[in-house]
Amino acid sequence: MAKGDTIVRFEDVTFEHGPKKRTLDEVSFNVRRGAKITLMGQNGAGKTTLFKLLTGEHVLEPDNGEIHIEEGMTVATARQVIPRDQLDLTVRDFFQNVFKEKIYDIDPRIDKVLAVVNLVADHDKIVRSFSGGQQARLLLASAIIQNPDLLLLDEPTNNLDKAGIEHLTKFLQEYKKTVIVISHDAEFLNSFTQGVLYLDVHTHKVEQYVGTYKNVVQDIAARIEKENRANALLAKEIQANKDKANFFANKGGQMRMVAKRMREKAEELEEDIVDVRKEDRVIRSFVIPSQPELIGDLLTISSFQTIKNGKATKRTAELKLKKNNHLFLRGPNGIGKSTLLESIVNGTSKGAQVMEGVRVGYYRQDFSNLDFDKTVYEELGAVMEKLIDEDLRRTAAGFLITGELINTKIGNLSEGQKGLVAFARLVLLRPGLLILDEPTNHINFRHIPVIAEALNKYEGAMILVSHVPDFVEKIRIDEVLDLEK
Repeated sequence: MAKGDTIVRFEDVTFEHGPKKRTLDEVSFNVRRGAKITLMGQNGAGKTTLFKLLTGEHVLEPDNGEIHIEEGMTVATARQVIPRDQLDLTVRDFFQNVFKEKIYDIDPRIDKVLAVVNLVADHDKIVRSFSGGQQARLLLASAIIQNPDLLLLDEPTNNLDKAGIEHLTKFLQEYKKTVIVISHDAEFLNSFTQGVLYLDVHTHKVEQYVGTYKNVVQDIAARIEKENRANALLAKEIQANKDKANFFANKGGQMRMVAKRMREKAEELEEDIVDVRKEDRVIRSFVIPSQPELIGDLLTISSFQTIKNGKATKRTAELKLKKNNHLFLRGPNGIGKSTLLESIVNGTSKGAQVMEGVRVGYYRQDFSNLDFDKTVYEELGAVMEKLIDEDLRRTAAGFLITGELINTKIGNLSEGQKGLVAFARLVLLRPGLLILDEPTNHINFRHIPVIAEALNKYEGAMILVSHVPDFVEKIRIDEVLDLEK
């Protein structure tokens, strides 16, 4: 088949995770060879589920409809996070694991693909020992090494620093095969995609658009505005006809026939009202209350370690964070940012000391400090000094955690939903020291300004790590610690 021919086609596909949990409703779209496509949709809409249906491995089967995948086509997925049961594999075994058969020349293949993602790694090193950004590069490399006909990337820029995103962008621009990407990074998407599949969380339909990411988003916004204006005019005319019908109905006699025609006209107009696509819901503005009655140095950092080219170097510092001090921790992937944060939280750092009695709120980038076996309700309730059901549910609802979702196990949530649970947990914890490691990962871009506003106003001590400049710019930063300098 030639470039541009259809390689994947969904025909009226319906999929449900369970009773009353519909994800796709009679979805139809096609993917052409060589296309570079963005898959958009709100957190929890079912984007990752759609990816699983696309793999062709029949891990999931549609309840109705048909999925046509070109015979012999290979598919590889770079997931959002490395599965927990693979974290203790060596780099070599991690890559071997993506192939069904034994690959005897795996080492040179690994070196070649690691060069693509700008990572140097000992093949005997354990995956768990890599930083979040380095693990993100391993995930990308594990998909690329398969040289698939269809490459599926699920939030590939999460944890990547500027250099990592630049390498990935260049690779995708030059990649000759088909790519579908889930991402909330508008600048990244606009650099290579040529079309959008929009999965609507409300209707469970997929809308297909052609054009750059930026142009498609503008087209969607313009269409919604036009449809809203048309609906407003129709609503006005419908109400006028109903008012006339009521007036003539009260006159009796032949006027009742006129009233009947007015009502019929109103009903015809109601059928013309367009079902405007609902915009993604945005989390409510929120405040993370700081622990009261704290005085003095909440955190003191006198030394820390950095890692470069596999070598650890001890560095000295003179940092003291009091209440209402915000520290930005800067440095490339793998230099030791997450290691430093974790050691502060665990109390294992030899050069950092948290004042006794300070509650530490930790947003960990892989959410491993959440209990995946607990329900959302249990996990949120566990951090409250006194469990008050009304307060818990009100806070959760502000982060779009409502209905059955609050009784869902953490492990069954999407990564974006886990992120919202993590923020709700911080609100209920009321920490004195807030430590945030890549808090925009997996989060719908519509929520990010709301989160930035809350962090900007936080009155406790805070340490922030983020590779998203636009996000950091919206937050008050009092001090910067650059681990590279």
